[in-house]
Amino acid sequence: MPLKKSTPDFILIVVTLSLLALGLIMVYSASAVWADYKFDDTFFFAKRQMLFAGVGVLAMFFIMNVDYWTWRTWGKVIIIVCFVLLVLVLIPGVGVLRNGSRSWIGVGAFSIQPSEFMKIAMIAFLAKFLSENQKYITSFRKGLVPSLFLVFTAFGMIMLQPDLGTGTVMVGTAVVMVFIAGAKISHFAMMGLAGLAGFAGLVLSAPYRMERITSFLDPWEDPLGSGFQMIQSLYAIGPGGLLGLGLGESRQKFFYLPEPQNDFIFAILAEELGFIGGSLVLLLFSLLLWRGIRIALGAPDLYGSFLAVGIVSMIAIQVMINVGVVTGLMPVTGITLPFLSYGGSSLTLMLLAVGVLLNISRYSRY
Repeated sequence: MPLKKSTPDFILIVVTLSLLALGLIMVYSASAVWADYKFDDTFFFAKRQMLFAGVGVLAMFFIMNVDYWTWRTWGKVIIIVCFVLLVLVLIPGVGVLRNGSRSWIGVGAFSIQPSEFMKIAMIAFLAKFLSENQKYITSFRKGLVPSLFLVFTAFGMIMLQPDLGTGTVMVGTAVVMVFIAGAKISHFAMMGLAGLAGFAGLVLSAPYRMERITSFLDPWEDPLGSGFQMIQSLYAIGPGGLLGLGLGESRQKFFYLPEPQNDFIFAILAEELGFIGGSLVLLLFSLLLWRGIRIALGAPDLYGSFLAVGIVSMIAIQVMINVGVVTGLMPVTGITLPFLSYGGSSLTLMLLAVGVLLNISRYSRY
């Protein structure tokens, strides 16, 4: 254990708070029309997001001062609690059904999404397992299978909700962590083939997933149905041009793009702030990932390195999927854009994860 703490990564703090501030502005801009129509309050979503942001920032600065070895000690307890929550959310009357998915547990006027908590819990647990068993990672039976067994168990429970997007981020993050730990490429190839077969089964088992695939290939085949969101998203991005229509001047938020403050907030941002604004957001994410990678490389022990790699990978994968969906490069799936999209569980957990990363940076040698 290192003997000396240093100051946390200042650039990481500035980048995170910059993304958060931009997100608060865009949540208000994207949601004002819908909020006024539905709740007679243009600030309805913005006020809730500010509350989530406040809680998240407090959590980030608190966690920044909690030694990251704490998560190693409590990792098993945390992941057991998350599995219990994944079971509870499937129980009618406990889990809240939204848009066909039972992914939330109501807590008063708010709700929590257990699958979001499972992502960070799985990172902490897997970092502990890999740091203690790295010598076995080249063995398929002793290393790879035990590493990913719990991951795919959690994935199966998340798919019962169903929530393919969150499950994909969790599995993708775990795969990156195991790969960094030194697993064999041949083992990944075998699991990749099995994963493709499983993914094909998931798509074929649910007609709406097949519709998303076909609408991705040709959204105009069903412009008022499965292709609607993608078409409206591209209609938002296209007119934005280089400089955008101006903050607050989006046209697609006028009931064309459904709930634009959520998964498709990047489309509204590109429409209002243009190519320059969209590029700035991607640049900020790139800076965040760069600082995270430096922290992982300089971490004083394997656990800290794997924990940092997991957090950075989770954010990177989520950004790539969200932006890919919004720009028509990937099929539509429900993934929020970190720090920008509306959502309490997602925003709070992302800020908490950055807090862990900041604590590792206090011991990191870089």
